[in-house]
Amino acid sequence: MSSLPAPTPWNQPLPEAHPPAGMALYHLPTGTYETRAALAVRGGSFRDKRRFAASVVLIQHPDGDLLIDAGFGDDVADHIAMLPRMVRAPYRQGRTVGEQLDAVGYDRERLQGVLLTHSHWDHASGLDGLRGTPILLNADERDYAAADPDGKVFRSVSQGHEVREYGFDNRPYLGFTSSYDVYGDGSVVVALAGGHTTGSVIIFVTVPSGRRYAFIGDLTWQIDGIRRRVERPWLLSTLADSNRNQLREALLRVIALDGLMQIVPAHDLGSYDGIPLLTHEAATGYAS
Repeated sequence: MSSLPAPTPWNQPLPEAHPPAGMALYHLPTGTYETRAALAVRGGSFRDKRRFAASVVLIQHPDGDLLIDAGFGDDVADHIAMLPRMVRAPYRQGRTVGEQLDAVGYDRERLQGVLLTHSHWDHASGLDGLRGTPILLNADERDYAAADPDGKVFRSVSQGHEVREYGFDNRPYLGFTSSYDVYGDGSVVVALAGGHTTGSVIIFVTVPSGRRYAFIGDLTWQIDGIRRRVERPWLLSTLADSNRNQLREALLRVIALDGLMQIVPAHDLGSYDGIPLLTHEAATGYAS
């Protein structure tokens, strides 16, 4: 196994953030699918089975709530059937994000949109149960989703949704050259990473306690990629990534941040530890 060279740890002040009182994060797991560690990271074992998370994160914010990704949807079996046979995997479906929001009495009128880390099926499937909720995409990812074969599920589930396109400022953020401050208060900042898909992003979140998170999508599938500084296996990267060099640069930037924030690869279930599940009290008390 060949590790990437260790980047210089981030030693500059962290960007200013002013998250409002009451802002909070919640983890909404929608299911898992199974793969071998050997197919997830270089040096992984075929004996090591990994449960890949299909999870959603709810950001509660006074200016409107956001979902990060959409997880598995009502028709996940049909969505998986749309994939090439070689990439289908055994899966376990939980409650969809829509079902979980409704079960705790969440008012969907508070949802400003679904902010996708990227448009692949296992991040977009749950859009089928979020009718009327806008989708937030940047121009590069919108183009990718419209044309790439891996955007087939997205093109199906996004029908009937308003797609709101956001742009990036030429403002560096934690080593990334361009960023988008969603609320204008530094609490949720989107950085263009690319590499996995052409418009894939990292979503940096700071909550009122000062704790910081980096939701890195599929920059790496498992936290091993950060902690052991390893990339995807060559064949899997060739199949899954749009630009391996760009992906490696972004991965090294995030590795340099390890220890300064909680890094959450979308499919690493353990990386969500500490982010609470959404309860009735949290869903309804926030609005009051």
